[in-house]
Amino acid sequence: MGKVAVAVKLKIKEGQRDAMTAAVMPGIATAKAESGTDVYIFHHDAVDPNVVWFYELYADQDAANLHMGSDAFKSWSKTLAPFVDGAPEFSFLTPIGGKGL
Repeated sequence: MGKVAVAVKLKIKEGQRDAMTAAVMPGIATAKAESGTDVYIFHHDAVDPNVVWFYELYADQDAANLHMGSDAFKSWSKTLAPFVDGAPEFSFLTPIGGKGL
């Protein structure tokens, strides 16, 4: 089974980027401790101040499922809801090759 990547685009409410960023930090700390979560990066969009991104890379589908199905992830996701404006856009990716893979 190969690595699994996810890119997530979130539109956030006007003027809430700093508050959203603060709310994200506990989830990043949790992801750092997860076995099988190889990369978990939060980004500010360089063009739109009301968009943020996550890029996630997992050892395999089981690791991705474990992350997204964990109680910690579900609880943390609820803390982000007040800042989000609309449904997240998920792109599920299959890494093929490149530097750092």
